[in-house]
Amino acid sequence: MKNLWIMLSIIAYILVLPAFSAAEVAPPAEGGKLPDIRLPIPSDAGYRSYLSVKGEGTFSIPQIKASVIIIEIFSMYCPHCQKEAPSINDLYAKIQSSEKLKDKVKIVGIGVGNSPFEVEYFKKTYSVQFPLFPDGDFVVHKQLGEVRTPYFIGIKILKDGSHAIFYSKLGPIADNAGFLKVIQTQLNK
Repeated sequence: MKNLWIMLSIIAYILVLPAFSAAEVAPPAEGGKLPDIRLPIPSDAGYRSYLSVKGEGTFSIPQIKASVIIIEIFSMYCPHCQKEAPSINDLYAKIQSSEKLKDKVKIVGIGVGNSPFEVEYFKKTYSVQFPLFPDGDFVVHKQLGEVRTPYFIGIKILKDGSHAIFYSKLGPIADNAGFLKVIQTQLNK
């Protein structure tokens, strides 16, 4: 009987240990900083120009030449992301059509658990014009606290080159006009 309890204790320990051994990462907090997310420099010249990144290899999101960067965490399989795609496309179009915003605000999307093929399928199906990046191995997703989708993060690039998160929320951006006002407030700081 004693050996049975020892055996059950060992099994329980082995099953529970992984839950406590991995440090829990919280979603990005407003006022905080992004983890060091590395994305591949796009092969598409238009995307490289839009992001103002050069060369080959990887870049970090704060290296994008903009004052404000909006990050959409999505999945091709997420019905909420699919439903949100036209609204985000509209937000992108409004930013691009504004002389005051188009060079200062950039949007990127990261497809968690999505391969390059799946990201490309999402891009074509929903006519997404801004750069989308695959995160097939969930590396970025884990760095961001395994947030659900869609999840939006807004960062402000500060004068010293550092950055601060000003927006970090799960779910759709319900009001593009209101969100553009939030972005404009960040640009005026």
